[in-house]
Amino acid sequence: MISAEYCQLMARYNRWQNGSLIRAADSLTDDDRWKDRCAFFKSIAATFNHLYWADALQLERIKGNERPHETVIHSLTEPAVWTYFKARRAERDDEIATWATGLRHADLAGDTSWYPPGGSIRIVKPTALCAVQMFNHQTHHRGQIHAMLTAAGTKPEATDLPAMP
Repeated sequence: MISAEYCQLMARYNRWQNGSLIRAADSLTDDDRWKDRCAFFKSIAATFNHLYWADALQLERIKGNERPHETVIHSLTEPAVWTYFKARRAERDDEIATWATGLRHADLAGDTSWYPPGGSIRIVKPTALCAVQMFNHQTHHRGQIHAMLTAAGTKPEATDLPAMP
């Protein structure tokens, strides 16, 4: 389905795109970042936070933690301070890149399993599918953030993979 090289490419893409969106959002005030823009998670900041925590949950699952929701608390409001968010996002992007760099093809061949929050039924999916889901989910929500930032008058970079430096 996918390769370790695909994951490494997408980890680079993730870091590049997050940097682009964060630089664009730097030009906004905190009020502008938290303003309700009628998106699924309402604001730019809340969507950034959802993506930050969802990345943590999905990566923990892929790494073998069957109950990541017990250690990773999803929050749309935290981190609330922009400078703190930017530092945490950079750390998460490093974590994703380190995971991808260490991947071997065999690591993607098995299954990933987890229990949903409050659930007792174990979910089992191919690890390759879970990796694709993590990267696809990122792209989906970054697209929402890109649209909100553009509507707010900022100019994030292009999103096309061939444009990646």
